[in-house]
Amino acid sequence: MSETHTVVGNGRHTFEVHEDWAKPPANIEVLAASVTVDAQDRVYCFNRDTEHPVIVFDRDGNYLSSWGKGLFAFPHTIRMARDGNLWLVDRDHAQMMLFTAEGKLLRTIGEKGFRSDTGVAPDDFRSTAFRDVTHGGGPFNLPTDIDVAPSGEMFMTDGYGNARVHKFSADGKHLMSWGEPGTAPGQFNLPHAVWIDRHGRLLVADRENDRVQVFDQTGKLLKIWPTKLIGPAVMYVDANDIVYIVEHNSGMVSVLTLEGERLAHWGDASFKSCHGIWGDSHGDLYVVRAGPWGRRRRIVKHVRMG
Repeated sequence: MSETHTVVGNGRHTFEVHEDWAKPPANIEVLAASVTVDAQDRVYCFNRDTEHPVIVFDRDGNYLSSWGKGLFAFPHTIRMARDGNLWLVDRDHAQMMLFTAEGKLLRTIGEKGFRSDTGVAPDDFRSTAFRDVTHGGGPFNLPTDIDVAPSGEMFMTDGYGNARVHKFSADGKHLMSWGEPGTAPGQFNLPHAVWIDRHGRLLVADRENDRVQVFDQTGKLLKIWPTKLIGPAVMYVDANDIVYIVEHNSGMVSVLTLEGERLAHWGDASFKSCHGIWGDSHGDLYVVRAGPWGRRRRIVKHVRMG
Protein backbone atom coordinates (compact mmCIF):
# COMPACT_ATOMS: atom_id res chain seq x y z
CA MET A 1 0.00 0.00 0.00
CA SER A 2 1.47 3.37 -1.03
CA GLU A 3 2.16 6.04 1.58
CA THR A 4 -0.14 9.07 1.63
CA HIS A 5 1.63 12.43 1.74
CA THR A 6 0.23 15.71 3.02
CA VAL A 7 0.32 18.66 0.62
CA VAL A 8 1.20 22.09 2.07
CA GLY A 9 1.78 25.63 0.82
CA ASN A 10 0.33 27.31 -2.23
CA GLY A 11 1.18 28.31 -5.80
CA ARG A 12 4.88 28.04 -6.62
CA HIS A 13 5.49 27.16 -2.98
CA THR A 14 3.46 23.94 -2.82
CA PHE A 15 5.13 20.87 -1.32
CA GLU A 16 4.38 17.22 -0.66
CA VAL A 17 5.54 16.28 2.86
CA HIS A 18 7.47 13.02 3.23
CA GLU A 19 7.43 12.27 6.95
CA ASP A 20 9.62 9.16 6.91
CA TRP A 21 12.17 10.30 4.36
CA ALA A 22 15.31 9.55 6.39
CA LYS A 23 16.39 5.91 6.66
CA PRO A 24 19.13 5.72 9.31
CA PRO A 25 20.56 2.38 10.44
CA ALA A 26 18.77 0.76 13.36
CA ASN A 27 21.67 1.54 15.72
CA ILE A 28 21.59 5.31 15.08
CA GLU A 29 19.08 7.45 16.91
CA VAL A 30 18.17 10.68 15.13
CA LEU A 31 17.80 13.64 17.51
CA ALA A 32 18.19 16.30 14.85
CA ALA A 33 19.29 19.81 15.80
CA SER A 34 20.03 21.26 12.36
CA VAL A 35 20.29 20.38 8.67
CA THR A 36 22.18 21.56 5.58
CA VAL A 37 22.72 20.35 2.01
CA ASP A 38 25.82 20.33 -0.23
CA ALA A 39 26.16 20.89 -3.98
CA GLN A 40 25.73 17.16 -4.61
CA ASP A 41 22.44 17.18 -2.68
CA ARG A 42 23.88 15.22 0.21
CA VAL A 43 21.99 16.07 3.38
CA TYR A 44 23.89 16.64 6.65
CA CYS A 45 22.11 16.28 9.97
CA PHE A 46 23.72 17.77 13.10
CA ASN A 47 22.54 15.20 15.60
CA ARG A 48 22.28 15.33 19.40
CA ASP A 49 23.63 11.82 19.76
CA THR A 50 27.18 11.53 21.13
CA GLU A 51 28.01 8.48 19.01
CA HIS A 52 26.84 9.90 15.67
CA PRO A 53 26.80 13.72 15.82
CA VAL A 54 26.89 14.28 12.05
CA ILE A 55 24.84 11.96 9.82
CA VAL A 56 25.00 12.15 6.03
CA PHE A 57 22.14 11.04 3.77
CA ASP A 58 21.59 11.12 0.03
CA ARG A 59 18.57 13.04 -1.29
CA ASP A 60 16.45 9.90 -1.14
CA GLY A 61 17.12 9.53 2.59
CA ASN A 62 19.60 6.65 2.30
CA TYR A 63 22.30 6.65 4.98
CA LEU A 64 25.81 7.37 3.67
CA SER A 65 28.05 7.95 6.69
CA SER A 66 28.48 9.59 10.08
CA TRP A 67 31.31 11.31 11.93
CA GLY A 68 32.20 13.56 14.88
CA LYS A 69 32.02 11.17 17.84
CA GLY A 70 33.13 12.85 21.06
CA LEU A 71 33.63 16.32 19.57
CA PHE A 72 30.50 18.17 20.64
CA ALA A 73 28.67 19.06 23.85
CA PHE A 74 25.42 20.48 22.45
CA PRO A 75 24.97 20.49 18.66
CA HIS A 76 23.08 23.58 17.55
CA THR A 77 23.72 24.65 13.93
CA ILE A 78 25.25 23.13 10.81
CA ARG A 79 25.50 25.06 7.56
CA MET A 80 27.19 24.65 4.23
CA ALA A 81 29.90 27.22 3.53
CA ARG A 82 30.44 28.72 0.09
CA ASP A 83 33.58 26.59 -0.41
CA GLY A 84 31.85 23.27 0.33
CA ASN A 85 33.07 23.00 3.90
CA LEU A 86 30.76 22.90 6.92
CA TRP A 87 30.37 25.32 9.81
CA LEU A 88 29.08 23.72 13.00
CA VAL A 89 28.08 25.67 16.11
CA ASP A 90 28.39 23.91 19.46
CA ARG A 91 26.27 25.99 21.84
CA ASP A 92 27.63 24.70 25.15
CA HIS A 93 31.29 24.56 24.08
CA ALA A 94 30.79 28.15 22.78
CA GLN A 95 32.66 27.32 19.60
CA MET A 96 32.19 27.60 15.85
CA MET A 97 34.09 24.87 14.01
CA LEU A 98 34.83 24.53 10.31
CA PHE A 99 35.07 20.97 8.96
CA THR A 100 35.50 19.37 5.59
CA ALA A 101 32.48 17.43 4.37
CA GLU A 102 34.30 14.27 5.49
CA GLY A 103 34.77 15.50 9.06
CA LYS A 104 38.31 16.92 9.15
CA LEU A 105 38.56 19.92 11.48
CA LEU A 106 40.00 22.98 9.70
CA ARG A 107 39.59 25.83 12.19
CA THR A 108 37.88 26.79 15.44
CA ILE A 109 36.53 30.16 16.60
CA GLY A 110 35.96 30.59 20.33
CA GLU A 111 37.51 29.27 23.53
CA LYS A 112 36.01 25.96 24.60
CA GLY A 113 33.62 26.44 27.52
CA PHE A 114 34.21 30.19 27.93
CA ARG A 115 31.20 32.22 29.13
CA SER A 116 31.24 36.02 28.78
CA ASP A 117 29.74 38.27 31.44
CA THR A 118 26.07 38.90 30.61
CA GLY A 119 24.38 38.36 33.97
CA VAL A 120 23.71 34.68 33.27
CA ALA A 121 25.17 32.25 35.81
CA PRO A 122 28.20 30.45 34.32
CA ASP A 123 26.72 27.04 35.16
CA ASP A 124 23.34 27.84 33.55
CA PHE A 125 22.92 25.90 30.31
CA ARG A 126 19.12 26.05 30.18
CA SER A 127 17.41 26.87 26.91
CA THR A 128 15.62 29.61 28.86
CA ALA A 129 18.85 31.25 30.11
CA PHE A 130 18.25 34.17 27.71
CA ARG A 131 15.56 35.42 30.12
CA ASP A 132 18.28 36.22 32.67
CA VAL A 133 20.55 38.26 30.38
CA THR A 134 20.96 41.69 31.98
CA HIS A 135 23.46 43.21 29.52
CA GLY A 136 25.27 42.36 26.33
CA GLY A 137 28.68 40.75 26.62
CA GLY A 138 31.59 39.76 24.44
CA PRO A 139 32.02 36.51 22.52
CA PHE A 140 30.58 34.05 23.50
CA ASN A 141 27.81 32.90 25.84
CA LEU A 142 25.86 29.96 24.43
CA PRO A 143 26.09 31.04 20.74
CA THR A 144 23.59 29.97 18.11
CA ASP A 145 24.65 30.57 14.49
CA ILE A 146 27.29 31.87 12.06
CA ASP A 147 27.40 33.18 8.50
CA VAL A 148 30.40 34.30 6.49
CA ALA A 149 30.44 37.22 4.04
CA PRO A 150 32.19 36.95 0.65
CA SER A 151 34.98 39.06 2.21
CA GLY A 152 35.59 36.27 4.74
CA GLU A 153 34.30 38.36 7.64
CA MET A 154 32.20 36.30 10.03
CA PHE A 155 28.99 37.20 11.86
CA MET A 156 27.76 35.15 14.82
CA THR A 157 24.52 35.31 16.77
CA ASP A 158 25.12 34.82 20.47
CA GLY A 159 21.71 34.19 21.93
CA TYR A 160 21.00 31.72 24.72
CA GLY A 161 23.25 33.43 27.24
CA ASN A 162 23.77 36.74 25.45
CA ALA A 163 21.88 39.24 23.29
CA ARG A 164 24.38 40.19 20.62
CA VAL A 165 25.72 39.79 17.11
CA HIS A 166 29.52 39.58 16.85
CA LYS A 167 31.66 40.47 13.85
CA PHE A 168 35.03 38.79 13.26
CA SER A 169 37.68 39.36 10.61
CA ALA A 170 38.53 36.65 8.10
CA ASP A 171 41.58 35.72 10.19
CA GLY A 172 39.49 35.28 13.35
CA LYS A 173 39.95 38.64 15.12
CA HIS A 174 36.96 40.03 17.02
CA LEU A 175 36.08 43.38 15.41
CA MET A 176 32.84 44.55 17.03
CA SER A 177 29.57 43.50 18.66
CA TRP A 178 26.11 45.02 18.92
CA GLY A 179 22.87 44.39 20.75
CA GLU A 180 21.41 44.51 24.24
CA PRO A 181 18.55 42.56 25.83
CA GLY A 182 15.14 44.05 25.21
CA THR A 183 12.28 44.54 22.77
CA ALA A 184 13.15 47.92 21.25
CA PRO A 185 14.46 48.18 17.67
CA GLY A 186 18.03 46.87 17.55
CA GLN A 187 17.69 44.99 20.83
CA PHE A 188 17.44 41.20 21.02
CA ASN A 189 15.59 38.53 22.92
CA LEU A 190 17.43 35.38 21.83
CA PRO A 191 19.12 36.14 18.50
CA HIS A 192 18.93 32.63 17.11
CA ALA A 193 20.07 32.75 13.47
CA VAL A 194 21.84 34.96 10.95
CA TRP A 195 21.91 35.01 7.14
CA ILE A 196 23.81 37.38 4.85
CA ASP A 197 21.69 38.11 1.78
CA ARG A 198 22.93 38.97 -1.72
CA HIS A 199 22.84 42.68 -0.82
CA GLY A 200 25.22 42.12 2.07
CA ARG A 201 22.52 42.73 4.69
CA LEU A 202 22.34 40.65 7.85
CA LEU A 203 18.98 39.01 8.47
CA VAL A 204 18.83 38.20 12.19
CA ALA A 205 16.13 35.93 13.63
CA ASP A 206 15.23 37.64 16.91
CA ARG A 207 13.39 34.56 18.13
CA GLU A 208 11.59 35.52 21.33
CA ASN A 209 10.74 38.97 19.95
CA ASP A 210 8.90 37.23 17.08
CA ARG A 211 10.68 39.16 14.36
CA VAL A 212 13.52 39.37 11.86
CA GLN A 213 15.73 42.46 12.11
CA VAL A 214 17.84 43.55 9.14
CA PHE A 215 21.24 45.22 9.67
CA ASP A 216 24.15 46.39 7.60
CA GLN A 217 27.56 44.93 8.38
CA THR A 218 28.42 47.75 10.81
CA GLY A 219 25.40 46.95 12.99
CA LYS A 220 23.14 49.72 11.69
CA LEU A 221 19.49 48.70 11.84
CA LEU A 222 17.93 48.98 8.38
CA LYS A 223 14.52 47.40 8.78
CA ILE A 224 12.32 45.17 10.89
CA TRP A 225 10.25 42.84 8.77
CA PRO A 226 6.53 43.61 8.95
CA THR A 227 5.33 40.00 8.95
CA LYS A 228 4.50 38.52 12.35
CA LEU A 229 6.57 35.39 13.00
CA ILE A 230 6.07 33.21 16.07
CA GLY A 231 9.55 32.43 17.28
CA PRO A 232 11.59 32.55 14.03
CA ALA A 233 14.42 30.10 14.60
CA VAL A 234 16.35 29.36 11.41
CA MET A 235 16.47 30.84 7.90
CA TYR A 236 17.40 29.52 4.48
CA VAL A 237 17.52 31.82 1.44
CA ASP A 238 17.51 30.14 -1.98
CA ALA A 239 19.11 31.27 -5.25
CA ASN A 240 15.91 33.15 -6.15
CA ASP A 241 16.01 35.23 -2.96
CA ILE A 242 13.10 33.36 -1.43
CA VAL A 243 13.40 33.14 2.35
CA TYR A 244 12.25 30.04 4.24
CA ILE A 245 11.88 30.35 8.02
CA VAL A 246 10.93 27.73 10.57
CA GLU A 247 9.02 29.13 13.53
CA HIS A 248 10.12 27.40 16.72
CA ASN A 249 7.19 28.52 18.86
CA SER A 250 4.33 27.87 16.42
CA GLY A 251 5.39 24.80 14.42
CA MET A 252 4.94 26.79 11.21
CA VAL A 253 7.06 27.31 8.10
CA SER A 254 6.91 30.76 6.49
CA VAL A 255 8.00 31.60 2.95
CA LEU A 256 8.87 35.28 2.46
CA THR A 257 10.49 37.77 0.11
CA LEU A 258 13.72 39.52 1.04
CA GLU A 259 11.59 42.40 2.27
CA GLY A 260 9.68 40.17 4.66
CA GLU A 261 6.42 39.82 2.72
CA ARG A 262 4.83 36.41 3.29
CA LEU A 263 4.21 34.24 0.21
CA ALA A 264 3.15 30.99 1.87
CA HIS A 265 2.63 29.59 5.36
CA TRP A 266 1.94 26.11 6.72
CA GLY A 267 2.37 23.95 9.79
CA ASP A 268 0.73 22.66 12.91
CA ALA A 269 0.96 23.74 16.55
CA SER A 270 1.52 20.07 17.38
CA PHE A 271 4.94 20.37 15.76
CA LYS A 272 6.49 23.13 17.85
CA SER A 273 10.27 23.26 18.24
CA CYS A 274 11.08 23.48 14.51
CA HIS A 275 14.83 24.03 14.45
CA GLY A 276 16.28 23.78 10.94
CA ILE A 277 15.60 24.19 7.22
CA TRP A 278 17.62 23.96 4.01
CA GLY A 279 16.96 23.36 0.32
CA ASP A 280 18.54 21.27 -2.43
CA SER A 281 19.17 21.85 -6.14
CA HIS A 282 15.71 20.52 -7.03
CA GLY A 283 13.96 23.10 -4.85
CA ASP A 284 12.98 20.52 -2.24
CA LEU A 285 13.20 21.43 1.45
CA TYR A 286 14.50 19.54 4.49
CA VAL A 287 12.88 20.65 7.73
CA VAL A 288 13.97 19.78 11.27
CA ARG A 289 10.72 19.22 13.08
CA ALA A 290 9.66 17.66 16.33
CA GLY A 291 6.99 14.99 16.43
CA PRO A 292 3.58 15.80 17.95
CA TRP A 293 3.87 17.57 21.30
CA GLY A 294 7.62 17.72 21.49
CA ARG A 295 8.72 14.19 20.57
CA ARG A 296 12.30 13.97 19.32
CA ARG A 297 13.24 16.04 16.30
CA ARG A 298 13.74 14.49 12.87
CA ILE A 299 14.24 15.66 9.31
CA VAL A 300 11.09 15.80 7.21
CA LYS A 301 11.43 16.26 3.44
CA HIS A 302 9.18 18.63 1.51
CA VAL A 303 9.13 17.75 -2.21
CA ARG A 304 8.33 20.72 -4.40
CA MET A 305 5.17 20.50 -6.49
CA GLY A 306 4.60 24.14 -7.48
